[in-house]
Amino acid sequence: MGSVSTFFFFLLLIITLFSQCQSLPFKKTYIVHMKDHDKPTVYPTHHDWYSSTLQSLSISTDSDDIDSDPFLYSYTTAYNGFAASLNEQQAKTLLQNDAVLGIYEDTFYHLHTTRTPQFLGLETETGLWEGHRTQELDQASHDVIIGVLDTGVWPESLSFNDNGLPQIPTRWRGACENAPDFNSSVCNRKLIGARSFSRGFHMASGYGKGDKDKEIVSPRDSDGHGTHTASTAAGSHVGNASFLGYAAGTARGMAPQARVAAYKVCWTDGCFASDILAGMDRAIQDGVDVLSLSLGGGSAPYFHDTIAIGAFAAVERGIFVSCSAGNSGPTKASLANVAPWIMTVGAGTLDRDFPAYATLGNKKRFSGVSLYSGKGMGNKPVSLVYFKGSNSNQSASICLAGSLNPDLVRGKVVICDRGINARVEKGKVVKEAGGIGMILANTVASGEELVADSHLLPAVAVGRIVGDEIREYVSSDSNPTALLSFGGTVLNVRPSPVVAAFSSRGPNMITKEILKPDVIGPGVNILAGWSEAVGPSGLVEDTRKTQFNIMSGTSMSCPHISGLAALLKAAHPTWSPSAIKSALMTTAYIHDNSKSPLRDAADRSFSTPWAHGAGHVNPQKALSPGLVYDASTRDYITFLCSLNYNPEQIQLIVKRRGVNCTRKFSNPGQLNYPSFSIVFSGKRVVRYTRILTNVGEAGSVYNVVADGPSTVGIIVKPSRLVFEKVGERKRYTVTFVSKKGAGAVRNGFGSILWSNAQHQVRSPVAFAWTNL
Repeated sequence: MGSVSTFFFFLLLIITLFSQCQSLPFKKTYIVHMKDHDKPTVYPTHHDWYSSTLQSLSISTDSDDIDSDPFLYSYTTAYNGFAASLNEQQAKTLLQNDAVLGIYEDTFYHLHTTRTPQFLGLETETGLWEGHRTQELDQASHDVIIGVLDTGVWPESLSFNDNGLPQIPTRWRGACENAPDFNSSVCNRKLIGARSFSRGFHMASGYGKGDKDKEIVSPRDSDGHGTHTASTAAGSHVGNASFLGYAAGTARGMAPQARVAAYKVCWTDGCFASDILAGMDRAIQDGVDVLSLSLGGGSAPYFHDTIAIGAFAAVERGIFVSCSAGNSGPTKASLANVAPWIMTVGAGTLDRDFPAYATLGNKKRFSGVSLYSGKGMGNKPVSLVYFKGSNSNQSASICLAGSLNPDLVRGKVVICDRGINARVEKGKVVKEAGGIGMILANTVASGEELVADSHLLPAVAVGRIVGDEIREYVSSDSNPTALLSFGGTVLNVRPSPVVAAFSSRGPNMITKEILKPDVIGPGVNILAGWSEAVGPSGLVEDTRKTQFNIMSGTSMSCPHISGLAALLKAAHPTWSPSAIKSALMTTAYIHDNSKSPLRDAADRSFSTPWAHGAGHVNPQKALSPGLVYDASTRDYITFLCSLNYNPEQIQLIVKRRGVNCTRKFSNPGQLNYPSFSIVFSGKRVVRYTRILTNVGEAGSVYNVVADGPSTVGIIVKPSRLVFEKVGERKRYTVTFVSKKGAGAVRNGFGSILWSNAQHQVRSPVAFAWTNL
């Protein structure tokens, strides 16, 4: 065959194969929402009905097809429907079925990645918490179960020892799953359940076609994140805990006597909605009291938000749901998990720090932070280099992989701008190029926030202002040098708490009339249990093993609130999830330990409720809040009706048909929420009604004080509430009036405070002006 003929033969073959590949039906995971009440009686269970519905599509069952079993999950509690592997045509066909409410592609979610109890006031010398004796609270906590949806659990962690715990509550219906690397016998009276959900992950990653097979289907935590969050929520007391010498002391979770159930829904590629939903579905059936989810995606209408839908089913059954707000701050309107039935948690700092220092050749010494734990770089200054971004090598200034020239870096300290790649990865890049140290310098984007990391080489993180001064020194000195040193652990840092710059911010773009986040909790440099399957930096090259690690993120603040909710559940077993949420919100504080209003780490300015919500949690006061803003499932449905969702969209969330929207709020902000978000849009008067329930003493009397910007008039009627008995409910109305010319200022903040000698019940208020 001639060369030209050969060329055209192979070209024709390639085109033919390509067209055949193009015609193959590409499958994806779809979540199918069914009209639950339409199940024909011929099917014994909903699962049988769902299977039959799938079979009607004539899906191939070729044993060579990795997706031969299209059925992934059957949901019965958190959702009405199932998840299946379908091609686009099958999904379209299924959507035409009268019993199908909707079909949605699987959604991708991200993880929101010892000193804490003292900082929160959980350990007091008197042993008294606002009238609750610690021993009594511990006893009651034995019956509370926290379900943690995350990357699994390292059961051998000392944080899960069950010394002194009584038998597992008889109502528990969960189980400990057996796996090649996880024997069910590792569960105990503390870690009472461990399950894994991976079918959505496997479908998305092409399980059976490569390296993804190496990840064992098991509840075991090979990432560390899940062990960290679970032990933060309810870890047992562990003496002499530290991270490589840092943060030494006794480690313990917020509710150390509560039980933990781990649901592994996150894998190497992240977390998939189908797996999260399966985990929530199972946790509700198992009998958890609190659900903790340190993960999230972008904001979406509630009927398209998997976590919001699953959380609604949980709250309807009396389960408190706590979720992280996200790590997309300080950008405004960057929140995740904003449904009003969810506790949305932002992050703040502790009064503990890990100082490190960079001493330059000009004798100036700058402070930063670090968790470096090696032998250091000695006591002699070495050359300092910075590769300012240029057209030829823009990536060297931020120390991207492969960007540094070893000939220019060897034996030197390198300045790396923060951004793009992971902070610890920058240190690895410097080390691989022969550098012996790193100064990680913030830019405008990251401001003054400092997060300590466990670097593989001597490294100091500094803020933008210091970073700019160091960069200027390098560019102006003919022989710049630096010496890095490390200061260990420092306590009683002022000011604290400070709102973390990474903590996601409001306003809430799904429902502007609901203020989010709800609160902030400790989320910066948090010590908690860790998986011994991974080094503390998370890098493949990190072979260190440690039982504890220090991490930052709203992932860390979320389980703090989950554990505190468990304590409130133990102290007040009849309280609803919304009452617990209200107690945590209305008793939160808005001043730091220097008596200044809370500040924002992004630029050191005063923080606002769009960043800190109601403020920083105060668990001692939350145990005895005096009054609560309670809300029922019916109230949430009325709220959904006020959003003008159609009946099918509401059915997607509340999971029952025939929802009657004859009752709806005139404004979504009329929901009996513990905070206020006032949107002046085309009108100058907004009036809201709230109902307070007395959970304090009989015969309590409260007076109100309203505070707001000068551009708003606030009238509260009545201004005095008298509660003759416990459990009594009282209604009040607030009228907000925008004064003429107020629209020149786009937003403002204030508060509504009901108080007496024993209690202060505070609600934050946010104001926004649009189209005035």
